[in-house]
Amino acid sequence: MSRYRKILKAAFASLLLVALVSFSNNVLAADGEALFKANCASCHKPDEDATGPMLKGARKREPSPDWVYKWVYNTNAMVETDPYAKALKAKYGSVMSSQNQLKKDEITAILDWADNYVPPVKNPAGGGGEPATDNSLLFGILTLILALVAFILLQVNSSLRKLSDEKEGVLRSEPVPFYRNKAYLMTAVIALFCFGGYKTINAAIGLGRMKNYQPEQPIYYSHKVHAGTNQINCLYCHSGAQDSKFSNIPSVNVCMNCHKGIKDYKGEDKLVREDGSPVNGTAEIQKLYAYAGWNPDTKTYDKPGTPIEWVKIHNLPDHVYFNHSQHIKVGKQQCQTCHGPIQEMGEVKQFAELSMGWCINCHRETKVDFYNKETGAGNKFYSIYEKFHNDIKNGKMDSVTVEKIGGTECQKCHY
Repeated sequence: MSRYRKILKAAFASLLLVALVSFSNNVLAADGEALFKANCASCHKPDEDATGPMLKGARKREPSPDWVYKWVYNTNAMVETDPYAKALKAKYGSVMSSQNQLKKDEITAILDWADNYVPPVKNPAGGGGEPATDNSLLFGILTLILALVAFILLQVNSSLRKLSDEKEGVLRSEPVPFYRNKAYLMTAVIALFCFGGYKTINAAIGLGRMKNYQPEQPIYYSHKVHAGTNQINCLYCHSGAQDSKFSNIPSVNVCMNCHKGIKDYKGEDKLVREDGSPVNGTAEIQKLYAYAGWNPDTKTYDKPGTPIEWVKIHNLPDHVYFNHSQHIKVGKQQCQTCHGPIQEMGEVKQFAELSMGWCINCHRETKVDFYNKETGAGNKFYSIYEKFHNDIKNGKMDSVTVEKIGGTECQKCHY
């Protein structure tokens, strides 16, 4: 029987080792991606050249296996003495800053992730860069299967031990059923505690976030028809986005500027709600007339108008400061940065989670558009950061992100 015990122990150890290796590989890949986004994404891409060379296959192109560590820690010295470093500077025209905060294993994790990087598959319509598949459920099922196999092996091991003892004349008490076994019960309690804690923390983190929130509005207003098909500029309706803190909701009069003459919907695209139900565009225009107090037959306002009670979609906490003009006029961000492909939406929904981490990542990756006195290009607002401009001009830096001019300081966004 001892031979069977050894086989069972070896099998259990092998399953445990496979699970641990799989888990460690997933964690390492996730760490590599997170480290890349935090430290490299502003200048590098995993699978194509950008401001700097692509990272996929970088170690194969470099002169020696340890070259990358010397380069990351001593870029200025390397570019003066190393031929390969000189060639990189000649090709890309700039040299990255030394990244002394990275450890060797972190650099390795980044390059491992880049070597294994597979571009996300887009849907046939070309919208959204979401991956076509999500393996989270598969990994969860495999984990449960491995746990079940381990439990069965433990039960088999206990039964074989009992048979062996009976054959050798050793009397033992009846084994405790698994549902009364303290070790199993404690394992189950710990597992449930961890699972419950994970779900509770995720739910707490997600409080107040309304990603994909898509309420039904009093009037079906299609951004796809207005901003997409008819190419109406966002600032025509939301003029405050460029000049004030708030992006105003247009008044009924703004809508009537066009719809005094447009009484019927004659667009080629059929209007449908999110659930697939059809929308009568002409009837929705009549709703607008009712709110405005407009009589399309006499072409006069023959009764008092009432405001349209639009349902608010995007809402930030009261302690968060966000200025639209700072981002649109100064930062030169497009509406789609935060609101997604708004020109393709029928009923508007919240595209991004708008969490603090989401905003900080944007500040870390967005480059500052400095004003260039010689060409007149760029934004004069950033003239106060003359030192950064001079450093870029002299080749000491290739770019400056919003983070480096205080974009991640707490008091910039919190009262």
